[in-house]
Amino acid sequence: MAASLAAGSSLGAALGRLKAARAGPARAALDVFAIRIAAAGFGYGAQVLMARLMGGAEYGIFASVWVWTAILGHTATLGLSQGACRFLPADQARGDLDAARGFLAGGALATLGAALAVTLAGLALIGLDGARIAEPYAAPLLIAALVLPLFALQDYLEGVARSQNWAVLAIAPPYLLRQGLIMATMVAAVLLGAPPRASVALACTLAATGLALALQAVLLRARLRRVLPPGPRRFGWRRWFGACLPIAAVDLAAAGFGFVDVVVLGFLLPPSAVGLYFAATRIQQLVVFVHYAASAATAQRFSALHAQGDRAALAALVRRQARAVFGATALVGLALVALGPLLLGLFGPDFRDSLPILALLIAGSVGASLFGPGEDLLTMLGGERLCAVITGAMLILAALACLALVPAFGPIGAAAGLAGVTLLRGYAMARAARAVHGLATPIWSGLSLRTRP
Repeated sequence: MAASLAAGSSLGAALGRLKAARAGPARAALDVFAIRIAAAGFGYGAQVLMARLMGGAEYGIFASVWVWTAILGHTATLGLSQGACRFLPADQARGDLDAARGFLAGGALATLGAALAVTLAGLALIGLDGARIAEPYAAPLLIAALVLPLFALQDYLEGVARSQNWAVLAIAPPYLLRQGLIMATMVAAVLLGAPPRASVALACTLAATGLALALQAVLLRARLRRVLPPGPRRFGWRRWFGACLPIAAVDLAAAGFGFVDVVVLGFLLPPSAVGLYFAATRIQQLVVFVHYAASAATAQRFSALHAQGDRAALAALVRRQARAVFGATALVGLALVALGPLLLGLFGPDFRDSLPILALLIAGSVGASLFGPGEDLLTMLGGERLCAVITGAMLILAALACLALVPAFGPIGAAAGLAGVTLLRGYAMARAARAVHGLATPIWSGLSLRTRP
């Protein structure tokens, strides 16, 4: 009887641990998604406020400059933000805390150094070739150069927090606090008499980013000291950059892929048209947040399970993520299309014309979610170089599609071109993940493991 009770207790404990392990990623994903939805509310409110205050032309200038800030800011991390999710969990799982401490310090220094180098290069370019920069863009570009290193460092801290499964600490400061501060400082600036221009909006962004970064850094440092006490550091620069530089190429291409339509429109169409299109992309980001939330909750778990050699658990996690992300993406997408006239109308009466653009962009995201987390597997488990090649090729294809379609069809052509290439990119990532890791990621697959020699 005692043996039976002990066995039952052990079985119950094991089932409890299994349930907790399964619930962990789902709970983290829900936390991330809830924060990103709240952040999207603040961000959406901020964009509506800026569009209303600045008008279509100034809002278009702000959108164009902010796109470049985001692209360069993500790139300046040199892939170390994603690398944190790959290396830190694996080093901690192996008990190699010296390497983990070295990555934390080295990654922060490398990110800050690269961001400052990009900033100085941008300031030098503005100073040397300022006459060729159109006057409406000169002041916003100057302020954006100051935002960039803060943006990059916060991107790195987000990756570190994600690596420890601290979803709220990773996501809330950059996407909730920063957005709220941007909105509050913009309102305060205008009430104090500042002109509602793109340069003022970017100055508010600079202040908000600095405050959010400072708070996140203090909280993250305090929590890290509890899991990684002070001690020796070992720096594996060659190993880190061997993986992270291809990831940086992926990040650059992915950031460019996400904004290539806006960049092409900025070159071919007036700022007012860019503003109309950018408003649709801000709403479409709610769909993208579904994948982001799932990735933030599970990417580091992919790395840890791979390091532990638990292939069955890894396959199960991939299967759950793929199907959950598609279902959530489809539901959110349908809701946004239904609410599109209302959401776009808040930007101004003319912005309702962007509804077909919004519908096409959402269709591309929903279609891509059918193919599962192929990109996450490639960046976390190995295959980042192939991922970079695929993303770079898709970026070029998206740019060509936009260049071909925008002159004839305007903004709707850019949306159609990007949606089609987004679908193709999801398929290519799924094929690559199957080839490299033997995992079939699309939602209709059984995710059977290929026998490896």
